[in-house]
Amino acid sequence: MAKFIFVTGGVVSGLGKGITSASLGMLMKARGFKTTNIKIDPYLNYDAGTMNPYQHGEVFVLDDGGEVDLDLGNYERFLDTSLTFDHNITTGKIYSAVIEKERRGDYLGATVQVIPHITNEIKERIREIARDYDVVVVEIGGTVGDIESMPFLEAARQMQLEEGRDNVAFVHVTYVPKLRVVGEQKTKPTQHSVKELRSLGIQPDAIVARSEDPLEEGARRKISLFTNVPPEAVISAYDVEDTYEVPLMLEKEGLARYITKRLGLPEREPELDAWREMVERYKSLTDTVEIAIVGKYVKLSDSYLSIKEALKHSSVANDVKVKIRWVEAEDVEKHGVKLLEGVDGIIVPGGFGARGTEGKMMAIRYARENDIPFLGICFGFQLTVVEFARNVLGLKGAHSTEIDPQTLYPVVDLMPEQRELDKLGGTMRLGAYPVKIKPNTLARELYGKELIYERHRHRWEVNPEFIERFEKAGLVFSGVAGDDERRMEILELPEKRYFIATQFHPEFKSRPMNPAPVFRGLVKAAKEKKFGD
Repeated sequence: MAKFIFVTGGVVSGLGKGITSASLGMLMKARGFKTTNIKIDPYLNYDAGTMNPYQHGEVFVLDDGGEVDLDLGNYERFLDTSLTFDHNITTGKIYSAVIEKERRGDYLGATVQVIPHITNEIKERIREIARDYDVVVVEIGGTVGDIESMPFLEAARQMQLEEGRDNVAFVHVTYVPKLRVVGEQKTKPTQHSVKELRSLGIQPDAIVARSEDPLEEGARRKISLFTNVPPEAVISAYDVEDTYEVPLMLEKEGLARYITKRLGLPEREPELDAWREMVERYKSLTDTVEIAIVGKYVKLSDSYLSIKEALKHSSVANDVKVKIRWVEAEDVEKHGVKLLEGVDGIIVPGGFGARGTEGKMMAIRYARENDIPFLGICFGFQLTVVEFARNVLGLKGAHSTEIDPQTLYPVVDLMPEQRELDKLGGTMRLGAYPVKIKPNTLARELYGKELIYERHRHRWEVNPEFIERFEKAGLVFSGVAGDDERRMEILELPEKRYFIATQFHPEFKSRPMNPAPVFRGLVKAAKEKKFGD
């Protein structure tokens, strides 16, 4: 029988519930329990696919093509696992399913209501995933008190009643501010948040107190007294240099040990040596390389969270810390490539729409002409093709038909199967697809095998009509897909130090102890450029 741990949040959003949930899942897995994580997003969107990265950070793509919240990326990295679209539950999904059932007549004429129909649907989905696991960590997004979260909190409350108290635990993440004027940590916001939670019928078993500095003993005792939580279950989660330190901090504080005991699970010592060594190695790095990310959402770095993490993983693998220079593509258009001077590597990531495309191509040209290690991803791959067509093949005005439908040289065009679609959500080429890598190429050297499976999220692709011209001019398409191998997946310029671009998103499968090969290669090339071969 599965054990359930519900993680809720109070006071303010953005406290790190996702990292706390991922860490808790990892600590349970490290104890030998078969563990998975679920993310509940209370927004009405069906999935994260149509959301602007400025509002919600990056859209993370799963093997099965699910477009989900970025927290699922954290779960995959921390638990070293692959999740499914069902692991992300949204209000949109729940209400769609309930309305569909009502239309079919599944409710036999009953008046359809939030309780029991919506809450039953929520519980059903959680239990469906739980079938194969010992422990399921369920993060409920938003903040306690939000109207959107109410049905999910009610479903969680009901689950404790139905599954039995020994099988369901609640962990509440709150904020403990320290006012400069007074100079002491204030527990009142936490008290109010727990009071709100208890008014919904939920008593937290543990409180994770987020603060800038370690929780003072007086504050811990006060929180314990006012929230009816034992002092050892009031966990200090203070700011750390790196998110990968959080599981180690929570382990030291005894969170997983307490929850294990509370749920009646056998007490075991967690296997954390490899993780601890990875964290120590990262913290001890002294040499640095600087890599520019030239994007259009750089004001919110969470828009490129998986890229940041892939660079971190590659830092450890190459014994060199990566410093990121965030460069707005539109600023390159205004101020020129001087914004990129002195960098050791350049990444042009994915994105949609015309804004910033010329700036991205200026960055690609700068990398190509100055032999700076370069990685293009998805739209960055397509713009690399456009830049090469314009400045090497001399095809003036060459473009992607996404940006210029009337271009004389449509070197990047809409995939044939996309032409008749009239909906945006969930209709792209999504998820893991096979990519065949050609021998004697940089890509084969990096991946070390002929067939790989990588995650995609695109509608446009390289126009097959132009491939021969590109190859004659020295551009190598080293990765291909499709039965006819006419879908271009990886390109490279062999005469350059490191110049590669991928139609897929390699960052989504990068792991702390197993970095994505093209990122590891980029950091290695940047290190060699700066410090010599």
